[in-house]
Amino acid sequence: MACPVTVTIEHDHGIEGAKARIEERFGDLEQSIAGGMGVKFERAWEGDRLNFTAKGMGQRITGELDVFPNHVRIVVVLPALLAGMAEALQGKMEKHGRAMLEDKRTPAE
Repeated sequence: MACPVTVTIEHDHGIEGAKARIEERFGDLEQSIAGGMGVKFERAWEGDRLNFTAKGMGQRITGELDVFPNHVRIVVVLPALLAGMAEALQGKMEKHGRAMLEDKRTPAE
């Protein structure tokens, strides 16, 4: 049975600011989901939702990232064969998701 993994991350960038950061930095989150397994990602925006699919080693992972004014919700659905890694994946998604949304601008002096 498929195993959904959900992470919610707060931000203060508004929808467009968060989407810009996600577009620029989604590769880091892809790497945390793939775990270095040579997985190929496909992604497409539909409004404020980024749908993505990862394929590799005979497995297919699907997911969606919904952007709201003050938070994002990331849902990754693991196939039954990969369900055992759900807890570890959740921690990685939270860590890389937060980094993806961080404001990395240097403060003005």
